[in-house]
Amino acid sequence: MHDEVKAYRTYDEQVEPLVQRGMDVGDHDAAVGVLQRINYYRLSGYWYPFRQQTSTGRGDDFYPGTRLDDVVALYEFDARLRAATFSVLAPIELAFRALLGHELGRIDPCAHLDPALLGPTARDRTGGESESYRRWRDGYERELGQSREDFVAHHHAKYGSKLPVWAAVELLDWGALSYLYGFAPRDVQDSIADVCGLRSPQLASWLKTLNLLRNSCAHHGRLFNRVHTIKPKLPRVGTHPDLDTAATQWSRTFGQLTMIQFLLDRLELGRMRMLPAVVKSYPQVTLIPLSHFGAERDWQTASPLWSP
Repeated sequence: MHDEVKAYRTYDEQVEPLVQRGMDVGDHDAAVGVLQRINYYRLSGYWYPFRQQTSTGRGDDFYPGTRLDDVVALYEFDARLRAATFSVLAPIELAFRALLGHELGRIDPCAHLDPALLGPTARDRTGGESESYRRWRDGYERELGQSREDFVAHHHAKYGSKLPVWAAVELLDWGALSYLYGFAPRDVQDSIADVCGLRSPQLASWLKTLNLLRNSCAHHGRLFNRVHTIKPKLPRVGTHPDLDTAATQWSRTFGQLTMIQFLLDRLELGRMRMLPAVVKSYPQVTLIPLSHFGAERDWQTASPLWSP
């Protein structure tokens, strides 16, 4: 016996319920064209805040004045934002790779392969590899074995199979880099965090938070009107006035973009105008103001991070 599955609907049949629920879809054929290029359920994340609030949550009917054109405008804004966010995260990732490889290399060229040279989380109670470090090492070895990078072939031919850590970091994705940072000795963590203007536990939480944000961008996830699952650890108020004045909810997308602006500034990476330009392009939708994105009305002037 099969579980019940929702019936298939043609594009015309997808438009009709929207009209019945109170959405102004404009020209019917144009609305069908929208659904042909944007999946109905992907688009539903952008019309969700237009659904009327009830005592038990969101109802099915839309607020008066809801227009499909506004829903599409928010979708297109989110696509621009996603592309820009992914773009500006790239130099942060590359800088972090360079810092981590350099600082671990000070200890030993192959510090990443020896738990005895790393911090306590890389070792178990007997001094051997911890389970989490073993999983990380297995993943690293897989990447090394599958790599077709010229620098890997060069090191293999000249020095053998072991890559020094400053080269090894180039094989790691953001998540694996974050784990390696967690395995590093505390003085290494502190040195890198200091460059970023943070304490090491704060930087560890920021790396985890921004990795999830990056993954959302890479997989076409929605940033608009989203509450993220991780709230980053923040410096004490007064440590960084430019961060303090960027009043926001840190689990909202604007808060997480503020973290990016902060790192771009502290790491002197430039590119600080890209995100403000996209946020400024937020569409004029009366029913859904910028606060749904986590930004205050004065976001452009409240903090130097957003007015570079």
